[in-house]
Amino acid sequence: MGLFDRLFGKKEEPKIEEVVKEALENLDLSEDVESSLTEAEELPQEDAEVEIVEQAELQEDKIQDTVEESIDSGSVVEVSQEEVEELPNSEEVTEEENTELLETVEENSSEVLEAERSQVEETVQEKYDRSLKKTRTGFGARLNAFFANFRSVDEEFFDELEELLIMSDVGVQVASNLTEELRYEAKLENAKKPDVLRRVIIEKLVELYEKDGNYDESIHFQDGLTVMLFVGVNGVGKTTSIGKLAHRYKQAGKKVMLVAADTFRAGAVAQLAEWGRRVDVPVVTGPEKADPASVVFDGMERAVAEGIDILMIDTAGRLQNKDNLMAELEKIGRIIKRVVPEAPHETFLALDASTGQNALVQAKEFSKITPLTGIVLTKIDGTARGGVVLAIREELNIPVKLIGFGEKIDDIGEFNSENFMKGLLEGLI
Repeated sequence: MGLFDRLFGKKEEPKIEEVVKEALENLDLSEDVESSLTEAEELPQEDAEVEIVEQAELQEDKIQDTVEESIDSGSVVEVSQEEVEELPNSEEVTEEENTELLETVEENSSEVLEAERSQVEETVQEKYDRSLKKTRTGFGARLNAFFANFRSVDEEFFDELEELLIMSDVGVQVASNLTEELRYEAKLENAKKPDVLRRVIIEKLVELYEKDGNYDESIHFQDGLTVMLFVGVNGVGKTTSIGKLAHRYKQAGKKVMLVAADTFRAGAVAQLAEWGRRVDVPVVTGPEKADPASVVFDGMERAVAEGIDILMIDTAGRLQNKDNLMAELEKIGRIIKRVVPEAPHETFLALDASTGQNALVQAKEFSKITPLTGIVLTKIDGTARGGVVLAIREELNIPVKLIGFGEKIDDIGEFNSENFMKGLLEGLI
C-alpha cells in the first residue's frame, strides 16, 4: 500500500447492495417498543425512590423519639466549663480525621492529576498538526479559492495552479513537474471539471515525496560514540536545536557532550555553554578566535576518553565567505576522522522553514561545501511555508531527519514523512 493510501485511504465507491442494506438497517421500526420499555423501566425506579424516602422519614422519627426520652428521664447532667473543655470532643476528633482524610485525598488527587498531565501530553502527530497549522491553512485556503474560481479545466486553469504551487513554497521545479503531470492526468481521465482533479493534486504531492519509498529518515546512531556535525547560517536555530537535542538524548539515558566550534562569535560559544548548563551536559570550548579544528580535536579526545554516547559539534555559518567556510569544514572533518575514522556519522544542515525558498538556496550552497546527510528543519510552527520540505526532497533529495515544533525544550523530534504529509494535507480532500 502506497503512502497516500496509508494516509487517506483508498477511494472506493460503495456497491448498490451495500447502500440498500445500510438504508434498511437505518429504518427505525422499534419506536413503540422502546417507549414501552422505557415506561416499564421507570416504574420500578419510582417505587424504589418512594421506599427510600419512607425509610429516611422513619429513621428520623426514631432519632427524635430517643432524644425526647433522654430529656424526659433527666439524663442530662450539668458540668462546668473546664470539664467540658477537658472532655474529648467528638466533633474535634471528626475534624482531625477529616483533615487527615482530605490530605490523603489531595495527595491522591495530585498523583492522578500528574498522571493525567502525562496522558494529555501531545502525541507526535498532534505536534505535527499544530506546527503545520499555518502551512495547511494557507495552502488549503489558496486551493479552495482556486477551485471556486474555475468552472472548467483549461490552459488558464493549469497556469494558475502552477503559480499557486510556487506561492506555497513547494519550489518552481515541483510546481512545473506537478502541473505537467496533471495535464496528462486530465487528458487521460477526460476531466472537464476542476473538482475532479482536487484529489489527484494531493495524491501527486504525496507521490512526489514518496518517490521510490526510500526516505532514509533514520539517524545513524552507533553502538559506541556517535558524532553529529551541525552546519548552517547564523540565526536559523542551529545552536538551539543542539541544546534541545542534548536534553532529549540525556532524558533517554545517553551520555551527551557538546563542542562549541564557532569560535569567531563569542555569542555563539556563550549560547551553547548556557544550553549545556541548562540541560546539565558538558560543553567543550576554546579561547576566543581559536582554531575551530583544535577545539573539535579536544572535544573528540574527551568524548572517547569519557565514554560519551553522542557528541554534537556546533560550527560557524559564514556562508557569505564560502571559500573560508569550506576550508574550515574540511579541516574539521579531517580532525574528526583522525580520532574516529568513520565519523562524522551525521552532518546536519539547519534550515529555518520560515525563509521559504531562501532555505532551499542555502541547502544548495551548503551541499556544495560539505556532504550533507540530513536536514534539521526549524521554526516550522511559526510559518506558512512548510511546503519547502517538498522542494528540498524533489530538487536536492536530502532527507529531513529532525524537525523543530516550537519553543519548548521538548519541541524537537525525528522527522517522519507520514506524520508530516498527514499534518500538511489533512482536511484538503
